Amino acid sequence: MTGHHAARTIQYFSRIDDIVHSDDRRGISAVRPYLPPAPCAAAAQFLLEARGRVLIATGFYVGGAGETDGPLGALALGRALAALEYPVEYVTDQYTAPLLAPLAPPEQAVHVWPIEDAEASRRRAHELLERAQPVAVVAVERCGLTRTGRYLNMRGVDISAYTARLDELCLLHPRTIGIGDGGNEIGMGNVYKAVRATPQLVADPAATTVSHLVTAAVSNWGAYGIIAALSLLAGRNLLPDPEQERVYLERLCALGATDGFSGEVCARVDGRPWEDYARPLLELHRLVR
Repeated sequence: MTGHHAARTIQYFSRIDDIVHSDDRRGISAVRPYLPPAPCAAAAQFLLEARGRVLIATGFYVGGAGETDGPLGALALGRALAALEYPVEYVTDQYTAPLLAPLAPPEQAVHVWPIEDAEASRRRAHELLERAQPVAVVAVERCGLTRTGRYLNMRGVDISAYTARLDELCLLHPRTIGIGDGGNEIGMGNVYKAVRATPQLVADPAATTVSHLVTAAVSNWGAYGIIAALSLLAGRNLLPDPEQERVYLERLCALGATDGFSGEVCARVDGRPWEDYARPLLELHRLVR
């Protein structure tokens, strides 16, 4: 790689993170200075360093069901990794499984994690990791444990009774990635103090740490950012087709997925209608091309 080409590639990687933080309505951009440069590219390179099965955890309880932010990004990342010949499996809970399973390819298993205590969850994590032997665990918009052992939503409401302890997978595996947009997701332990110091984010952040944290204004966008970086590194566009992504969003809503901001069953992601939601994905396509 020539020096000129390397400089342009670094510029593209930096631009990816700018795109996924656009239209930041919650203030997660405040923690960007506390992350390494080009987190999306770092996460993509991390995934390419070890070939094998990847477990993708997702699903966030909102208003009695799983929300639209999380599954879309998880599925898109799963399809991109499959295109690179990585076996992929998903892990979620009883609220998001009915949304995820109908959209996941038949060859990509969906594991439904029960809501149980820490000891039982740790045993279950050991069993799954031993059986699947993943090279990485990725959490996309998955609520993370606070230092007091609770799961809190964006308004500080305790949703522990509705949240399976998928953190155990990240606590036990040495190679992990977390994607989040508000401070209460798995991986935010990497920037715990920065989240605490940002009033517009959650007052009691998630404490679970990961090998690589990716932040974005919408967690799905963070997954798209990693895919864009994978595309640049692999030399092929792995990003999801925007029109197909709209179909997936509509199908999620038909299955009962909720908008994370309003709690309503509607074709919005974190309060954004399709036109607003799709804009960063379209920009990433232009960047990759």
